[in-house]
Order: sequence, then C-alpha cells, then structure tokens
Amino acid sequence: MADRSILMEQLRFHHNFYLYEESVIRDAIQALHTQFPSAQFLYSVKCNPAGRVLDTVFSQGLGADAASAAEVDFAWQRGVPKDRIYFSAPGRTEADFRRVWGRCVLIADSLHELEMISRIAAERGDAAEVGVRLNPDFTFTADQGVPGKFGIDQEAFFAQAPALAALPGIRLVGIHVHAKSQELDAAALAGYHRKMFRLAEQVQTLLGTPLQFVNFGSGLGIPFAAGDAPLDLETVGASFRAALADFRKTAPDTRILIETGRYVVGKSGTYVTTVLDKKVSRGKTFLLLCGTLNAFARPAVSRMVRSYTDSPAPCEPLFTCPWSEALIPLTDRAEQETVTLAGNLCTAADIIAQDITLPRMEIGDGLALTNAGCYAAVMTPMQFASLTPPAQLLLTMDGRVVNA
Repeated sequence: MADRSILMEQLRFHHNFYLYEESVIRDAIQALHTQFPSAQFLYSVKCNPAGRVLDTVFSQGLGADAASAAEVDFAWQRGVPKDRIYFSAPGRTEADFRRVWGRCVLIADSLHELEMISRIAAERGDAAEVGVRLNPDFTFTADQGVPGKFGIDQEAFFAQAPALAALPGIRLVGIHVHAKSQELDAAALAGYHRKMFRLAEQVQTLLGTPLQFVNFGSGLGIPFAAGDAPLDLETVGASFRAALADFRKTAPDTRILIETGRYVVGKSGTYVTTVLDKKVSRGKTFLLLCGTLNAFARPAVSRMVRSYTDSPAPCEPLFTCPWSEALIPLTDRAEQETVTLAGNLCTAADIIAQDITLPRMEIGDGLALTNAGCYAAVMTPMQFASLTPPAQLLLTMDGRVVNA
C-alpha cells in the first residue's frame, strides 16, 4: 500500500480515489524479466487500462494482450508495434477485424472467425498471418480437457488443420492457450508450461513448419487474502527455462509469449474512500462510505458471495476469494468498534462488510483498501445512480501524484 501520508494528502482533494504506484508496476515487470529472460510479455490491458498505467507498462517493453478493438487502439496509439499487439477475444464481428486490420496480430477464437478473417483478406487482396486459440486436451491439474467458451477444441483443430491452413488469405503461424487465472501453486504452473511446450511441438509437427509464436496465456497469481503465500516465481522460472531449452532444439526462433494477467498491476493499487456519515440503527453502527459497489465493486461482490456459502469457489476475475483486500482505517485511534461498512447507493446490496471490528472511525476519516490495481475500477458499475466516479491517480517514480 502507498505511504499513508500520501493517501491522507489526497483525501484533502478527493472523497474517494484509486492510487496506482509506478514503482510497484516496474518492480513486478522486472521480476518477470529476470525469471523469464527469453519470453516476451503481453500486458493484459483489460485488467487496468488507465492511460498512465499503460504508459508505464509499455515503456518497459511489454506488448499488449488486447481483448477488444479499443484496446488495440490503446496500444497502437502508444507506439506498440503491430507484431507485439495480440487481439484475442470470443464473439467478435467483421467490423472488429476491419477496424484493427494491419495493426495487430489476429488470434482466431473459432472456426467462424477464421472464415471471417479469410473472407476479409480475400476482399482486400491481402494475406493475414493468424494465430489460433485452442481449448487444449489438458488443464493445469488434469490430462483431459473441459468444455469452454474460448477457442477451438484441440481435437477439432487437429482434425481440420490441413483444411484450415488452406483457407485463402490465411497463414496459420501461432497458437494461443489461456487455461486459468490467478495460480499461486508453482508446481501447477510449471506443469502447465511443460504441457504447453508439448502442445506446441505437436502443432508444429501437424503443420509441418515451426510456429512463429506460442502464447502461453497467463496464470500468474498474486496474493489477495491475508494467508496467501506469493507465487514462487523463481521455481516457476527455473522450470520454464529448462523446458524452453528442450523446445529450442526444434524451434529456435519461435517467440514465446506470456500474458501478465494481474501480476504487474494488481498490488500497485490502493482504493481510498471517506466516511460520509455514521449512524446507529437498533443497536448496530453503520459507517456510510463514499463509493463502494459503484466505485470498487469487488468487496461488495465478495460480501454477497460470502452470504450465500461458507466455501465459495473462485469466479475470476469478479470474485477471487473472501476478503480479497485488506481494510485499513486511516486513523490513529486505538479504541475498537464493531461496525457495518456500507456505501452511499440507494440499494441494500451496497455493503462491503458486516459486524466487523476496526479502530473507531468518525465522519471524514479515510479507509484504504488494498489490491485495487487490477479488475477494480474497470469492472465496477460506475454509472449506478450517476454519482461522481472516483479519481484515478498515479504515484510517479519521482513522488508526484498525477491523474492516471
């Protein structure tokens, strides 16, 4: 979390705000480069597309994992070259492909998308180098595949590969798999990487030519809950480097891509809100906060999930685990108080914690919430009730706070 004095200073100007730390983002990127020196990293734009966050990430040499035509634009406008922007998402339209044509690498998510790309290429008299997203016959923890909305089943692709490779205007040059997000088990992630290298070898044999790229997706997790142990990146990196050395014997020039997921920005963000009101209702104390469900939705969603079951399963990225952020009152009071933390929306769903004991807070005090750098502002319904959205700020390397 950012230094408390910086957060307190910003409370003079904002009732609620996000603060992203440039130094935390850079340190996370450096850790990835250190452990995976031969891989190219793609920033998952969807997890936090704030402008100066993108500037920071792309200044460190990362490419873009773009899930929409707009995200392709974000990267292109910041000077990311087209061979480092990868456009992958389900359910796209011809308009999407036409909008980004020539400015990125296209990843087909289905047989229908391959046919669309072929048709556009033929119309333009062009040739498109295309990757294919596969739904593999394995997962992180099992050696059989599962049904899913993403990609082409590996078996279907293998059966139809010759016909697909013969589609006019298309050259199949790469594969993309993303099997899981938020993995903290180093052994599971390393095992997935070994399976991916085997899959890449199988596809190369099938197509009779080395692949230009293999996109491993992500899976790189960060600790959210207080008891989470950080991912052992050194162990994962060592296993990856050993498997890559074997793969290089038959594919010396294939680009190895890894998506960052939340890894580089998740821990960089702090969300801060203000106590707007305090009331007692039939013996219970309520603190009414500025912007919860409509400013940082994850804590309210987590509270709702906890009310349904004692053992909730992750549903990424909307819900990762109970208490996926620490609640830190920005007060020096030692006295404790049991309170319910609610927001200022006209809905009873706008509650982030019930009957929780914290240092006593009063109207005007601040409350900081951690792990707000990823899937936070971008996944929050900020149009609800037409309230003013939170500020998004960046703490620069030289200590300035600027709009993000």
